[in-house]
Amino acid sequence: VMGTIVLPIAWIVLTAFKTPRDVYSLQAALAFTPTLENLQTIFAHPWNLGEKIVNSLIISLGTVILATPMATMAAYAFSRFEFPFKKSLFLLVIASQFIPAAVVVLPYFLMFKTYGLLDTKIALVLVNLSIVLPYAVWMIKGFLDAVPVEIEESALVDGAPRWRVLAEIMVPAAWPGIITAAVFSFTLTWNEFLFGLILSKQDAVTLPVGLIGFRTERGDLWELMASGGLMITLPMFLLSMLVQKHFVGSLTAGSVR
Repeated sequence: VMGTIVLPIAWIVLTAFKTPRDVYSLQAALAFTPTLENLQTIFAHPWNLGEKIVNSLIISLGTVILATPMATMAAYAFSRFEFPFKKSLFLLVIASQFIPAAVVVLPYFLMFKTYGLLDTKIALVLVNLSIVLPYAVWMIKGFLDAVPVEIEESALVDGAPRWRVLAEIMVPAAWPGIITAAVFSFTLTWNEFLFGLILSKQDAVTLPVGLIGFRTERGDLWELMASGGLMITLPMFLLSMLVQKHFVGSLTAGSVR
């Protein structure tokens, strides 16, 4: 099992530092002279992968910045308030995760075309919000449900306004879940491909979509594609290392009722 996980990653890392000749040589599968030329090439014209990395960062961070407080407030409403059709609405939110992207990409395309938002970062942020919000609401709600109601009621009795209870009691208690939801939201947005392919042409092209450019008339440029794949994978690896303790906390705290 570990081999099936590690082998593709190792192949990408090794290929990213190979010359085109070494890529297709069995003798150079492991023994080869590393080169940084591929990394220099993908950031130069005509690939300009640096611009696409910036686009992906702006779109991913924008999505997380908007999705996290929105999901936290929605999860708090589902966790603490009673209102008509509460269970049905929550199930509808969860069910929206299972709608295939190919089904909704055309309506999004027509809508953004009507309002002049095609090939803009705003359009991709809005689309990614619809993808990550249901998951974030579901995860954060589980952590808020685990917070004893008595703590919240005590603060309300002492005169604390609802927003202060949410900010100073509920959010710190659910912090591991909020961090985990934010990380997954960033990851989903960073790796999103279909919407980026259909809704962007030049100004808002993301990093995953940019890898298509390495399919040329002379074939697939595997060494450049691997270098681009390394640029996609490396931030995810570093991010997972930084928030590892929050993931561990989410596995324990989120399961306690």
